Amino acid sequence: MASPITTETTATQEPCCSPTCCGGSAAAAEPAPPPSPSREERIEHAVRRRYADAARAAAAGREASCGCGCSDEASAVFGRTLYGEGEAGGAPEGALRASLGCANPTALVDLAPGQVALDLGSGGGIDVFLAARRVGPTGKVYGLDMTDEMLDLARANQAEAGITNAEFLKGRMEDVPLPGASVDVVMSNCVVNLSPDKDRVLREAHRVLRPGGRFAVADVVTVRPMPPALAERLELWSECLGGALEVDDYRARLAAAGFTGIDVEILHTYGREQAGADAPRLLAELGLEPTEVEHLFASALGRATKP
Repeated sequence: MASPITTETTATQEPCCSPTCCGGSAAAAEPAPPPSPSREERIEHAVRRRYADAARAAAAGREASCGCGCSDEASAVFGRTLYGEGEAGGAPEGALRASLGCANPTALVDLAPGQVALDLGSGGGIDVFLAARRVGPTGKVYGLDMTDEMLDLARANQAEAGITNAEFLKGRMEDVPLPGASVDVVMSNCVVNLSPDKDRVLREAHRVLRPGGRFAVADVVTVRPMPPALAERLELWSECLGGALEVDDYRARLAAAGFTGIDVEILHTYGREQAGADAPRLLAELGLEPTEVEHLFASALGRATKP
């Protein structure tokens, strides 16, 4: 009969746990450097910083600058002048000062008493407050923003105006903190272009809408392909230009998200009169001719329906 196999320890072996053990270096291992932020993270940081600055300016009684870093002539197609005197009358002044939109989505979509609406990237709250009037006391409007300074400003404006059928939520439009099929209208004003993941934004808009719900978003788009050098320029993303989609691409992405009845209507194209004084230097730096960007960008209204 074979004898049982036994093991015999002839020497005590130290566990390999010191830097000098098992061929390790005598020097302590250096901690791994933190990973570099992704391009998406850098875009989000630039957007947060820009809109935090805009909120602080509005809170201090100054006009926030044009949403696309444009000239004074751009004020005719951006910001508070997009709201008629009769419509904006009674709106908090701080909300108007913080307006950086490229259209007036509440004037371009039907809102009925009792409905629930969501404003993506609600900023100082102007579109939320105008929508709250139209849905009335039996309706409700949510404003979603990721910037603490804008949320503080919007809530202060709400308290000033005494609006009770609105609520401001902190969050990203790529991950809306609302349940599915909970709103009748999703609107936004020159904000979807700021996201580096627009497909996810559109899927989230589709998710939170009830069947038959409507998508009505004012945005900056391009009417022809954008020179790649513009899209690569980080600060142009936070100024509503670098992330703009071409019109046909916008339509295709809405369809891919599940929307029907899609229409993207051009409202205004931007010429040299909307370009700021720094535009020639930037174009020269990027190796672009002025004709390459003349009437390239436009404000548009995207409409669609969730089946």
